[in-house]
Amino acid sequence: MTISISRRQLLRGGRMARPVRRPPWTSRDFTDLCTRCTECISACPEKILYRGDGGFPEINFTDRGCTLCNECARACPESVFDLTRAAFSWQAEISDACLAMQNVHCQICQDQCEARAIGFKPRLRAAPVPVIDTDACTGCGHCLPGCPSNAISLEVPNEL
Repeated sequence: MTISISRRQLLRGGRMARPVRRPPWTSRDFTDLCTRCTECISACPEKILYRGDGGFPEINFTDRGCTLCNECARACPESVFDLTRAAFSWQAEISDACLAMQNVHCQICQDQCEARAIGFKPRLRAAPVPVIDTDACTGCGHCLPGCPSNAISLEVPNEL
């Protein structure tokens, strides 16, 4: 099996590229429209936006999620945000590394989920397991920072 990597990946020591997470309500042509002014970064009350590769805004869900307050969109002088679309194209997915799936009682993701998209299904003689309501999941990332086993990822549904 041959694995190909980009020149950028090679220069970064062969690491696979991490997915780029752009601000909410933006589309694939975001980098064509964004002037890299950083107004959205400054306006974000959660401080989850930062200047990423090429100076374009990216999201970091390491410490907290997006409250969908739309301050980033209000601050943008170029109007690259489209509030008529879904905020994010990705949704939470929970892997088998989840402590609850290993029969350890843990429901931190449910407690962190502001959209109430994560519930727990009871099991006989075992810890309840998480279930994601994909209709309710906003992709906000609030469930990510608290997960002790890093079992949650954000995936675009048709790429699952």
